[in-house]
Amino acid sequence: MKKSLRRALWAGAIVAVASAAVPMVQASAAAACAPAWSSSAVYTKDMAASQSGHNYTAKWWTQNESPTTHSGQWDVWIDNGTCGGGTDPTTPPTTPPTTPPTTPPTTPPTQPPGNGGKNVVGYFAEWGVYGRNYHVKNIVTSGSASKLTHILYAFGNTTGGQCSIGDSYADYDRAYTAAESVDGVADTWDTGALRGSFNQLRKLKKAYPNIKVIWSFGGWTWSGGFTQAAANPTGFANSCYNLIKDSRWSDVFDGIDVDWEYPNACGLSCDSSGPAAYNNVISALRNKFGANFLITSAISADGSNGGKLDAADYASGIAKLNLVFPMTYDYYGAFNAQGPTAPHSPLTSYAGIPQQGFWSDAAIQKLKSKGVPASKMLLGIGFYGRGWTGVTQSAPGGSATGAAPGTYEAGIEDYKVLKNSCPATGTAGGTAYAKCGSNWWGYDTPATIGGKMTYAKNQGLGGAFFWEFSGDTSNGELITAIKNGLG
Repeated sequence: MKKSLRRALWAGAIVAVASAAVPMVQASAAAACAPAWSSSAVYTKDMAASQSGHNYTAKWWTQNESPTTHSGQWDVWIDNGTCGGGTDPTTPPTTPPTTPPTTPPTTPPTQPPGNGGKNVVGYFAEWGVYGRNYHVKNIVTSGSASKLTHILYAFGNTTGGQCSIGDSYADYDRAYTAAESVDGVADTWDTGALRGSFNQLRKLKKAYPNIKVIWSFGGWTWSGGFTQAAANPTGFANSCYNLIKDSRWSDVFDGIDVDWEYPNACGLSCDSSGPAAYNNVISALRNKFGANFLITSAISADGSNGGKLDAADYASGIAKLNLVFPMTYDYYGAFNAQGPTAPHSPLTSYAGIPQQGFWSDAAIQKLKSKGVPASKMLLGIGFYGRGWTGVTQSAPGGSATGAAPGTYEAGIEDYKVLKNSCPATGTAGGTAYAKCGSNWWGYDTPATIGGKMTYAKNQGLGGAFFWEFSGDTSNGELITAIKNGLG
């Protein structure tokens, strides 16, 4: 979704990888060859392996990334030069490292806390504090806070290939009254006092210590900055670290999210950074932030052959993430003003679907085929509908004359409005649609979300994420359906 209306997400908790790891012995000073690299072994920071007569040292957690092809400047392996003396190339070593790694594994635990081990991740839109009048306190009053594992704060800017503040007033300057504040205490103008949504998130975390807050950078509007970031990943990672670890709010954020739309494909602008750019940027972030900081990413959910998911090396980048959020919504909408009408977030295909591969399951299966673990993936849910006007046909596939009227943007409307103004009249592909007058809308309901959560559990996914809080009802109907469906 665009900056003017974006989705929600999940972020995940960390799961130990030690039990799956096959430790490797370090290369000796005499340059004897370390045990041969194995594609099935898990390597963490400072572990050594040999391949094709060279010794290599891992910079962070890795599996199935060949040292000979992943030892570039921004990649996972350090080439330590030639070695002599062979090791058994077929049996993964079982000897523990001679020197314990100095840092914990740099990759993500994929098992989240609570909720049956499933993550519930929601986007909080930075600009929602204005016209939408949605504030952090609403997460509490709606009952949503007790159902969450992670909040994605969207968005930070990436213009010029650097992480920077998106809106300083909303982020850390707006003064909240006692009535508006999470804890009932008004903000102050004392020197150095933190205000804005950042301070409200700090108070939320104090009241709900299980919630992790992740700062999301990019989004539709600011993803162009990732082209410059890919040209200097270390510089980008350093700028993000310095911003997130700023002493004014360093305790607020537990992670960083890369909302990349889209690497080596066209989003708001066409990115030409190349298929390795995504992995290079994620690798630099993991290298800078280390093992214990959450790193997540929202990515394309284009399941078509030769589509956006085939335009970049997603699997290598995702290997360094805690969680990944395929954006399984916005497949169809009034950006094609004449139609055909179609629900924007189909779970599965259905007769007459406008485009092959444009449904959620197609994206999930494509990512699985690339080696992405199901437990890292969250299913995306939109708390809004997309619609057309000038429609005469009730079933999907009808023609239209343009975008249906919306409160904030033509062609888009919140669930909390649509449930009353245009109640669902049918389902297709595991999601709902509605026709009222000449307007036609596609959106998810608590019932269709229940079906999607059953799918998520059956597929072994790590949970679900959503865009975004303010589209839900004041009592959190949709997040309740997610939580209950995953439970």
